[in-house]
Amino acid sequence: MRTTSASFQDAFVDALYGREPQDSRVVALLDQPGFAVYRNTVFQGCVDALAANFPVVVRLVGSDWFRAAATEYVALSPPTDTRLLCYGQTFPDFLAVFEPARSLSYLADVARLDYFWLEAHAALDAGHVTVTDLTAYPPQRLEKATLRVHPSARWRWFTDQPAYTIWRANREHVDVPDDLVWAGEGALLVRPLSQVVWQPLSIGACAFLDACAAERDFEGAAKWALEREPDIDLSQCVSSLLAVGAFAGIKD
Repeated sequence: MRTTSASFQDAFVDALYGREPQDSRVVALLDQPGFAVYRNTVFQGCVDALAANFPVVVRLVGSDWFRAAATEYVALSPPTDTRLLCYGQTFPDFLAVFEPARSLSYLADVARLDYFWLEAHAALDAGHVTVTDLTAYPPQRLEKATLRVHPSARWRWFTDQPAYTIWRANREHVDVPDDLVWAGEGALLVRPLSQVVWQPLSIGACAFLDACAAERDFEGAAKWALEREPDIDLSQCVSSLLAVGAFAGIKD
């Protein structure tokens, strides 16, 4: 059974987000001018947090459009974590079905990359495996070893969408290429040291990381990558991932 204090708090939150409060004490507050001011302040704070967390989306659609969409999202999905840096995990899914964004088919995936940046930025610190570390490993042992993905690494293959190119250009405040090819792309964001870095990924490289995250050994991860991208240069793929700091360790 919930305490009186907890019941009041739950009802107060319900009232803030437009739901019918089940507590007479909160009902009595609704007609007071101060409650509306407080409610607006809470919503404003949440919308401001979303704008800070999704800067590329804001740049693409403009502040007014974004704030209108964010206000609807806040009403449907209030924060569940006191750290507003973490707010908006489901915002990309919201944009994917948001009617005014129907013509912006890439917007939800761009939002996912914005949130990947947040997750990489806030992830636990860890060391990273270098090319030298890997080449020092005996080949027979390496085949059955597992590359542990860095805790900050976030990656995805975006089918039929040049989401990474659009996101990168706007994140770096440069023009989207005039010859943009409307095709699938992959992306990796990771923070091996103090800064989040990003790079494009082929579908095979994404599959290789998927396999490593699933704790497949090196041989199994290589086979998975080749299944998705038969002409992949595995040596170049692994070297590129090592260079950006995608792996935190090697496990026998």
